[in-house]
Amino acid sequence: MRNGMHTDTERCVRAVQSKDARFDGWFFTAVLTTRIYCRPSCPVVPPKPENMTFHPSAAACQQAGFRACKRCRPDTSPGSPEWNQRADLVARAMRLIGDGTVDREGVPGLAARLGYSTRQTERQLLAELGAGPLALARAQRAQTARLLIETTTLPMAEVAFAAGFSSIRTFNDTVREVFALSPSELRTRVPRKAAPAPGALTLRLPFRAPLNPDNLFGHLAATAVPGVEEWRDGAYRRTLRLPYGHGVAALTPEPDHIGCRLTLSDLRDLPVAISRCRRLLDLDADPVAVDDQLRTDPLLAPLVDKAPGRRVPRTVDEAEFAVRAVLGQQVSTAAARTHAARLVRAHGEPVDDPEGGLTHLFPAPEALAAVDPESLAMPRTRRATFATLVRQLADGELRLGVESDWEESRARLLALPGFGPWTVDVIAMRALGDPDAFLPTDLGIRKAAKELGLPSTPSALTARAAAWRPWRAYAVQYLWATDSHPVNFLPV
Repeated sequence: MRNGMHTDTERCVRAVQSKDARFDGWFFTAVLTTRIYCRPSCPVVPPKPENMTFHPSAAACQQAGFRACKRCRPDTSPGSPEWNQRADLVARAMRLIGDGTVDREGVPGLAARLGYSTRQTERQLLAELGAGPLALARAQRAQTARLLIETTTLPMAEVAFAAGFSSIRTFNDTVREVFALSPSELRTRVPRKAAPAPGALTLRLPFRAPLNPDNLFGHLAATAVPGVEEWRDGAYRRTLRLPYGHGVAALTPEPDHIGCRLTLSDLRDLPVAISRCRRLLDLDADPVAVDDQLRTDPLLAPLVDKAPGRRVPRTVDEAEFAVRAVLGQQVSTAAARTHAARLVRAHGEPVDDPEGGLTHLFPAPEALAAVDPESLAMPRTRRATFATLVRQLADGELRLGVESDWEESRARLLALPGFGPWTVDVIAMRALGDPDAFLPTDLGIRKAAKELGLPSTPSALTARAAAWRPWRAYAVQYLWATDSHPVNFLPV
């Protein structure tokens, strides 16, 4: 990990002078002579080392009085991988801020979700990131505003409130301070394009190279629940349940970015929708660090070298994934999709999708808690598991959101009837986002291990996998990819 990299001046200078894009998002370069801040890979001539200072976040740069570079647009860098690698207070807080919690609930709401006082939360964020939760949320609002200004024809007043600003004046002042341009000047700099459909936005989601899309999109497409998800015209599409409304996301793999088309019922949901799409596709991962660690095992190295940059397919809705994990226990992928589709048709909320075949939002836990378990076409023990899970999710006894403490959530899941290590670890890997979750009892993993000459018993394989930590969830993707299952191939 590169925790606190901004404090290593010599290493930061080398990264800036080599324009190394791998470090984008890890730290930001503030130039004392021009009062602008850049990403490490900024294409301009690097400043003299004595004129550079380094900060851990864009918010810290803005708080110190620096403006965003108009050339490299550092505010659009991939997010720091640390927030998806760690489960401590700061990482959990950053995931919540990215999910819009501060804008909706304020700093007290953020602290309450974390189980800490407001003062403790602010102190720890300031110590590590050089900015408190309000400044971090403000930086996110500024980036959202820029997206809306440049990609829509919305009136500026609507942009301001959709981005989360409380007044037009604050919106104007923030945009000028961060970008050194007024909102109207930002808009005039962008070439005019055909106006998008109402509520539709087309964006580019950056990532750190390499990114192998095969198992990432293959998994999402092969397990897609009809009505909620589909693969259409080279894009994975799905409905989104969002704080202010709902939306549809269409995600298309491109060589240097992910194409993202969002149709939202309420534009205030834009930053949350982007955050959830990035999390779904694991776009803030550091593939170089992951692959370098896994290559140290001579039996894994050929798999990594053959197709580097595999990501962990995650989810946009943790509760939804937990329910689907139960539906998929001891059945085929096709059977799990069938079970889920029945629930969607009977209890999901209908949505319109003029551009495709999506029909519903996946049912919320509250709706599923009202389902009669006897109506479910599954064994009695699994019906009991399903009923217990959705009841605890609906009551708030079990929380699997981005603020979750991974170990605490694991313990709570294991205490539920019908939850064994495989179910808990697949939820930890794909819903909680634990990069070190491992599935030593999975049949596909054991088969791949045997074929590669790795230990195939769960205990022996777990012992061997200790050398893969903290990236065992990525090792799972490489091992699964040895099979010919459709989840491992980009749909055609």
